[in-house]
Amino acid sequence: MRVLYASFLILLLAGAAGAASPPVPTFARDVAPLIYQNCSPCHRPGEAAPFSLLTYRDVKRRARQIASVTESRYMPPWLPEAGYAEFADTRTLTRDQIKLIVQWVRAGAPEGNGAEAPPVPAFPTGWQLGKPDLILTAPKPFEVPAAGPDVFWNFIYTPDVKVSRYVRAVEIRPGDAAAVHHANLLVDPSGSSRRREAEPGAGFPGMEVALERTSFDFDSHFLFWKPGSVPYSEPDGLAWTLRPGASLVLNTHLQPSGKPRMVQPSVGLYFTDHPPDKFPLLMQLEHDGALDIPAGARDFTVADDFRMPLDADALAVYPHAHYLGKLLEAYATLPDGRRVWLIRIPDWNLAWQAVYRYRKPIFLPRGTVVSMRYHYDNSAANPRNPNHPPKRVRAGNQAADEMGHLWLQVLPRGRGDHRMALEEALLEHRLGKYPGDYWVSLKLGAVRLARLDAPGALPYLEAAVRAEPDQPEAHNLFGAALRRVGRARDAIQQFETALRLRPDYQNARFNLANALAESGKLPEAIAEYRHILAIFPNDTNVQLQLDRALQRLKSPP
Repeated sequence: MRVLYASFLILLLAGAAGAASPPVPTFARDVAPLIYQNCSPCHRPGEAAPFSLLTYRDVKRRARQIASVTESRYMPPWLPEAGYAEFADTRTLTRDQIKLIVQWVRAGAPEGNGAEAPPVPAFPTGWQLGKPDLILTAPKPFEVPAAGPDVFWNFIYTPDVKVSRYVRAVEIRPGDAAAVHHANLLVDPSGSSRRREAEPGAGFPGMEVALERTSFDFDSHFLFWKPGSVPYSEPDGLAWTLRPGASLVLNTHLQPSGKPRMVQPSVGLYFTDHPPDKFPLLMQLEHDGALDIPAGARDFTVADDFRMPLDADALAVYPHAHYLGKLLEAYATLPDGRRVWLIRIPDWNLAWQAVYRYRKPIFLPRGTVVSMRYHYDNSAANPRNPNHPPKRVRAGNQAADEMGHLWLQVLPRGRGDHRMALEEALLEHRLGKYPGDYWVSLKLGAVRLARLDAPGALPYLEAAVRAEPDQPEAHNLFGAALRRVGRARDAIQQFETALRLRPDYQNARFNLANALAESGKLPEAIAEYRHILAIFPNDTNVQLQLDRALQRLKSPP
């Protein structure tokens, strides 16, 4: 009996000792998996992070720093608050994981049994998705100065495609990741961005890029890069179309790093033979017109609300503000009154902005109100305030200005392409905030023209011409609307004005030729058709119209 009691006592004490002294965390068993998943994608050779975290020696050297930045949640850089929408590829640590790292450091950062360590991650040294179908390199490098303010520079690429291609993925290689903070790729369907270059291939400055639209095009995909990001390959049916004559503009945020750096980015395009049968739209909420933040204001709020005109699914979100942004919220109020969160960022940091893709699409039924509420801190207590002492800050395109944008990638439900109805509602919403806005009036007129509603387009396009009479696109579209309602003489005047403003505007010249032909001015129309064919000799549509005009001239009615 005494033997049994003694055995029981020994087991009890052993259990108590085990409960009081859990195993000491080791690098190999406990810490390495966390580092390799959350830190090494950026902390490795060739990436923008200032040191590597691929070996035990690397990590032990920075152990106290790693514990500090993870405990404060400065690292890994993941801004959305948990519990407010679920995102794919979440890169964050749980409380228990952070506690484990701290315990490991306090224990002296032991390595443990190397056999328990996971393999050191192997990262691609070239293109992450394999060799692209088309590689584009900036024609000329741009030199980032050693010191000074941030620089925003746009590199232009002209893909040599003879027919429309369907792009399933884009991979951006910045050229020098230490100098490039992030980059956005924009599709310029008309190639108009080249007119902003001081010399061919040089690119042009600017943070926000407004691209001219000679036809009605939709921004549809997030083509975004930041250090450590993984290229995203679109599912079947969600590719986007690259048409002949289009340019691509890489809008880059460049940061001085203590020495001059030459940046010459490349873009890889991956094609698919499957044409898109799903048509998303990038939907923007903003109210920069209300951004006028007094010096010292601790909680300045900007809001915008938009009612969905149709059923749609939200696929991804991209919030954006500058240095004064603090609390960024976006949510949807469903028709039954329930609130569905789209994203909540309690401590915004411009340095870590990103596109966030939802783990599952979020359904936004017709009548849903999508809302953004952005809070700004322009006080001296804001450690990211670039002004000391604080000063008044308004909306603008420079980093020292402020912005409040929420971009949602939404996919309208139903068969076919329903983006035009959504875009029209968004434009009308924006015109309510900014009456007389040139671009909004122009695009609303373009929408109405595309919907074959020329009478409905006329007031918007006339407003655009009045707002900015030196814009050839406005005169060309206004002329197209006038021609469709039978006012050929007035249309001719608008096309001629567009050509005086831009003599190489061949779309306006073609419209002018057609209006001249309809008005019976056949010799003038023939001259314009021949002018276009001298530049584009293989344009079968222009040749057809020329042949018809010549036939009418030979055989008058």
